[in-house]
Amino acid sequence: MEQNEKASNITSNFKATAEEQGVRLDVLLADRFGELSRSHLQKLISDGLVMVNGKTSKANYKAQADDTISVSFPEAKPVEIVAEKIPLDIIYEDADIIVVNKSRGMVVHPAVGNYQGTLVNALLDHCQDLSGINGEIRPGIVHRLDKDTSGVMVAAKNDRAHLALAEQIKNRTASRKYLAIVHGNIAEEQGIINAPLGRHSSDRKKMAVTFSNSKEAITRFRVIERFVNFTLVECKLQTGRTHQIRVHMQYIGHPVVGDPKYGPDKKRFAIEGQALHSAELSLKHPVSGEDMLFTTPLPPDMAIILKQLQDKREET
Repeated sequence: MEQNEKASNITSNFKATAEEQGVRLDVLLADRFGELSRSHLQKLISDGLVMVNGKTSKANYKAQADDTISVSFPEAKPVEIVAEKIPLDIIYEDADIIVVNKSRGMVVHPAVGNYQGTLVNALLDHCQDLSGINGEIRPGIVHRLDKDTSGVMVAAKNDRAHLALAEQIKNRTASRKYLAIVHGNIAEEQGIINAPLGRHSSDRKKMAVTFSNSKEAITRFRVIERFVNFTLVECKLQTGRTHQIRVHMQYIGHPVVGDPKYGPDKKRFAIEGQALHSAELSLKHPVSGEDMLFTTPLPPDMAIILKQLQDKREET
């Protein structure tokens, strides 16, 4: 990255590789900048902020090996994230960390078009301060849960705590366990899914198992209870990729119940989002070094589904 003083933009320059020969420009950029949506990148192209060999281009341009591509990102406008009085289910809190049971449907941090009603807005109201390492719109956020995944997560109140917690997650000394209700009857009692994840080739809002522009992803699972056509499983993350459990369970033919992105179109139960719950988090306190274990029970919507499945099994 380099600073373009005239336009006050951040510019990224790179050369297309032989593997990217013939790939549409917008698709190529989506692979290179996986955190950005394809529509956003297409707008940069249409606004003349993407240059190929020194000239503006169109989204459907087919890249050639060794093309020099330059992308200018307009300087982000400051966004004020306001504190909001939103109820929090607090499991533990001290001067360094706060552990909460996030409800299904709550977004963890603000993003474009959604700057209110998030966990960060609630934390800013409740806490005197939060760590600033993860940027202005993600204060305190060390790891995250998808909007429609419920359960335990920790936030840092200061930079020292943030660095220590991030190191534990990176080194896999912090452990996270999830409970999921999935489609189908898993034959194995336990297993390991080792399949790399990257952006979906056609839908940039989805992830997929792929060996192109992907990262290592490992999920361990253990069957807790079997039902007619459904299974309750415990999943332990060995890596922490976006949508990891959801994509991995789909990959082995057992998508999570209610998953709007990776599950069947037909809705079988009354649940808004995937039946996935962060049930356990273990870590060392970032300052004292004390071993800590936090657990949360299944939310009511998953508990109801579980009861329905248990009742149906007993009837057969």
